[in-house]
Amino acid sequence: MEKEGKRPVKTEAWTLAVRHQLDLGRLLPLGGPEDGTWITEQAAVQALGLAANEIPGVRLKSLRIGPAPLEPVSEPAVRPPASALPPGPLRIEATFTASLGQPLPETAAQLRSTLLSAAAERLGLVTVTADLRVSDLHDGPETGVKSQAAARAMRSAPEGAAAQSSPPATGTGSMWGPVGELAKVATAVPGVARLTAVPGSRPIKVEDHDDPPGRHVEVHLAVAPGHHPLEIARAVRDAVAGASTTGAPGPVTTAVLITETAT
Repeated sequence: MEKEGKRPVKTEAWTLAVRHQLDLGRLLPLGGPEDGTWITEQAAVQALGLAANEIPGVRLKSLRIGPAPLEPVSEPAVRPPASALPPGPLRIEATFTASLGQPLPETAAQLRSTLLSAAAERLGLVTVTADLRVSDLHDGPETGVKSQAAARAMRSAPEGAAAQSSPPATGTGSMWGPVGELAKVATAVPGVARLTAVPGSRPIKVEDHDDPPGRHVEVHLAVAPGHHPLEIARAVRDAVAGASTTGAPGPVTTAVLITETAT
């Protein structure tokens, strides 16, 4: 009887973990193959949604980011996080409603330009196209209307599993030993808000391998306001790689996954 009572708890925890993983969306390559950095689709959508909200009369209904069809992909310089997309061009897909008070072609052109510019300049995503679909027209040139996708991302950021299990930038939570030392190095990089943990993973993973000899480190983190995600990831990779050579059986590689950004 006691064992049966525990099953629903385990099932519920597993279901919540799966739902949160789906909320994170795809793991998108950030920068080029040599950058060894990825960002969750949720974090990227939040940033692009905020940029789109600045366009008068536009109300985003959905926003997705994924691989661009028929575009070549590259082998990453380091081992990627599990299920991450390979480095390559991305496509933005957005559905929106537009104001009757503004010519639709102009609105669509402005939205496309804004999304592509924000992806490249605010985040460092390599995007080649933005496919837009108008779902409806409405009266009024309202601004600041949050997209459903961006609102979901912003609502879940402070309350999601990643934030709840994330040690602050001033400490390393329950991490100790070599992993704890690497956590201190990573959080000491200016622009790192904190380390984060997605379901089924840890903020920092260290794996030594023998064939060929070497060490791989994976870091999950949130970027603080006013900092460029790709630049912060590059700085973290350099700092962590330099600090993790002690005791390593061979060369050290480092991958970074950005799960939250205030850009």
